[in-house]
Amino acid sequence: MKIGVLFHGSGVFDGTEIQEAVFTLLALAEVGAEAVCFAPDVNQHHVLNHLTGDEMPEVRNVLVESARIARGQIADLATISAHDLDGLVMPGGFGTAKNITNWAFAGPDGTILPSVKQLILDLVAQQKPIVGLCMSPTTIAKALEGSGIQSTLTVGTDAEASPYDINGIAGGMEKTGQVSAKKSVREIAVDPAARIITAPCYMMEASILDVRNNIRQAIDAMLAFIPVAA
Repeated sequence: MKIGVLFHGSGVFDGTEIQEAVFTLLALAEVGAEAVCFAPDVNQHHVLNHLTGDEMPEVRNVLVESARIARGQIADLATISAHDLDGLVMPGGFGTAKNITNWAFAGPDGTILPSVKQLILDLVAQQKPIVGLCMSPTTIAKALEGSGIQSTLTVGTDAEASPYDINGIAGGMEKTGQVSAKKSVREIAVDPAARIITAPCYMMEASILDVRNNIRQAIDAMLAFIPVAA
């Protein structure tokens, strides 16, 4: 069973949320899946100092930075096909909204890397499950936009504490044609028709254990959509 893991840099504010990425790899190993890590070979939108939040005057490559998390075992997205995978997991972090889409700057009216859009659409067409964590459901929403495919997605709930504008982000996903669901960090949203599972993770005020458990919930739900022979 080969499960793709899409990275988009290294670091929550300009790349992949590292704890979510590591918990994803851990959960996949626990269920006996082979993680196939990959990332687009593009430059990051910008580089942030995660200590101060200040922008740094340098350029970094998304694939090179993602290799830090994958311990060098990572492929260029351009070499990956939906036929190579039994499913896909997309950890969060704002790299998904800066380096794969530009949702962080243009919201739902922004763009998405064509290669990511095509991979997501191909996986849905092949009835292979996709897991979107944290902010990554917004990327799924952009990929499905205009395709005629509608999915139910979550980035969290306004019923509990969050550092982000959950209602605003959820409304943006609805603008792309998707349905938003309100879920806590103890819950996941499962769309059986599209085989898409989403989990809030660090979109909510959550402990590291909360996030670990939320990701394992999502991975377990993904397995239900994968034939045993895979």
